[in-house]
Amino acid sequence: MDEEFKQLQVISNVITQYLINNGLQILVTLIILIAGYLIAKKLGKAVQALMVSKKIDVTLSHFIGNSAHLVIMVFVIMMVLSRLGISVTPLIAVVGALSLGAGLALQGMLANYAAGFTIIITRPFVVGDTLSVQGQTGLVESVHLAYTILIDEDDVRIQIPNRLVVGEIMHNSKEEKLVELCVGVAYKSDPHQVITIVENALKGIEGINTARGPVIGIDEFADSSINIGIRFLAPTYKYFEFKYAANLAIYDAFKQQGIEIPFPQREVNLTNQ
Repeated sequence: MDEEFKQLQVISNVITQYLINNGLQILVTLIILIAGYLIAKKLGKAVQALMVSKKIDVTLSHFIGNSAHLVIMVFVIMMVLSRLGISVTPLIAVVGALSLGAGLALQGMLANYAAGFTIIITRPFVVGDTLSVQGQTGLVESVHLAYTILIDEDDVRIQIPNRLVVGEIMHNSKEEKLVELCVGVAYKSDPHQVITIVENALKGIEGINTARGPVIGIDEFADSSINIGIRFLAPTYKYFEFKYAANLAIYDAFKQQGIEIPFPQREVNLTNQ
C-alpha cells in the first residue's frame, strides 16, 4: 500500500512540475484553441451568409461555409500541436492509414458523399425542382452530402442515397410535372370540335401552365374510339388534384355537348343448326 502511495506521489509531483514549467504555454495554447474555434465558426457563418446574399444555392452555401470552418480548425489544431512540441508528420501518416482502412470499410458511404459533392458543385437540380429518379418522383426538399430528400404530394419524405442519383437517368421538370390524359370518343364525333371542347374545359382550371400547353390531339385510332391525347404541366405538389379535376371537367363538357364516350361492346349471333 505504501509503495503504491509513493508511486502516485511521484506521478503527482511530475505532473505538478510539468504544469509549473509549462503552465503559461499550456494556457496560451488553450486560448489559441478557443479563439481559433470561435473565429472559424464566425468565419464559416459569414461565408455562408455572404453566398446566400449573392443568391447562391442554399445547399452549396451551407457546404462551403462548413468547409471553411473545417479548414480553419485544421490549421488551428496543427498550430496547437506544434506549440506543444508534438510533430504533426507522424500524426498525418497515422490519419492517412486510418483513412485508407475506413475508406475500404465504408465504400458505400464515401460513394454517397462523393456523389453529394458532385451534385452540390454541378447543381443538376436545386431545392424546389421536381425530380424523377430511381422510380421516385417529388419536389426536392433538401440536398445533403450523403442523400437527397424528395417530398411528394402526400407529404411523404423520400430519402435517396446520392450514389443512386449521380450517373442515373433523371428527369427534372423544375417545379411542375407533366400530366398525361387520354379519352376516347365515338368515330362519329368531329375531332376538331372535341379538341376545342377539351381546350375550353381545361381553361376553367386555374393553375395549369398555359405558356407551355396544353397540347391536345388525336393519340390513336382504336378499335371502337378515337383516342384524344391531352398533355399539360401542373404544379407537382398538386399533381393528382389537377389530374382528377381535368378528367371531371372533360367529362362534364362532353356530357353537356353530347359527345359520346364509347365502351367496348361484343356482338353475339345465334344460329340454328
